[in-house]
Amino acid sequence: MATNKGRTSSFSRNFSAAPTSSILGLKYGPNGTIFLSSGVPDLDKILGGGFHLGSLVMIMEDTEAPHHMLLLRNFMSQGLVHNQPILYASPSTNPRAFLGTLPTTLVSKDDRSHNADAEQKDLRIAWQYKKYLGENKPHIEERDGKVEYCNEFDLRKPIEKHLIMGNRVECISLLDCSSLAGFRDSCSKFLSQLPRYDGNITSAGRIAIQSLCAPQCEYFDKDWDMLSFIRSLKSMVRSSNAVAFLTFPASLVSPSVSKRWQHLADTLLSVKAIPDEDKELANLLTGYQDMLGLLSVHKVARFNTQVPVILDATTYSIKLQKRRSLVLECLNQAPVDGSSGSSYGTSGSCSGSSKTGTLDF
Repeated sequence: MATNKGRTSSFSRNFSAAPTSSILGLKYGPNGTIFLSSGVPDLDKILGGGFHLGSLVMIMEDTEAPHHMLLLRNFMSQGLVHNQPILYASPSTNPRAFLGTLPTTLVSKDDRSHNADAEQKDLRIAWQYKKYLGENKPHIEERDGKVEYCNEFDLRKPIEKHLIMGNRVECISLLDCSSLAGFRDSCSKFLSQLPRYDGNITSAGRIAIQSLCAPQCEYFDKDWDMLSFIRSLKSMVRSSNAVAFLTFPASLVSPSVSKRWQHLADTLLSVKAIPDEDKELANLLTGYQDMLGLLSVHKVARFNTQVPVILDATTYSIKLQKRRSLVLECLNQAPVDGSSGSSYGTSGSCSGSSKTGTLDF
């Protein structure tokens, strides 16, 4: 008996087996794209899933406020929670000390009660032995038996030390780099140790660079060297399982150089501080007193598609929920009060006069 074969043609779509999304810290999107979490749940939703794997993310800093550090800390903490290798570079003498300022995962009341019940069941093992047995185990946040793709972080509490000690974290001081050639080699070596993408991804890496063009660096006045480094970094990241997160103060470089840097970014964001007493802005926006700053989305990465990403909004307010976790919200215009003092829709006439009764058409 002849077997029935499926009809194939040159126009038939190839339904190959889609990779599973069970990889820790990664999520598969449309058109074969792979996302890596930014560490901010709201930012992941805005960008359509997170940062594209193999992309260069650039943040334009505001010299008046370090709001870019909030995004940088969450980005690095998310990598530590997912046991992902991290390369961190900053213009400080001791960049490893910055790891102690990274936030820890935010634990809700339901999770606390669940953890307390689980600890009561395990009282048969002495706490001393339990401590040593679980000391070298990776810390993985789970909810309802599933690994969290993006966690919420408590900015008031530092991350656990065993997460820093148990992960591969490399720290580089940009002050020790007389030129960017050595730093480029360090990035290349870090990326070469990550497994190449051969259809099956086992892990991903993160590169976090703080204030690339800081004035205290020796290469500060070498615009073309910094441009060449960013171009090389983008090329290296594109062919690896990593995401490069780079911040720079745009006001410290010339407008032409800043435009070239922005053009190289796959995802381009900017942060801006809000004045403490701006009465015009306070009357215009609701929740002005709770805002820390503004986040603007200038460009969103597009991989394997020519369709542009249409955002609901391009500017969002940066807030701290209960003074702990970082949240992003759309800007809402405050209601404008009428001269009569009555709220909208209370009057029965078109003119707003209280003398008229029902409308007469």
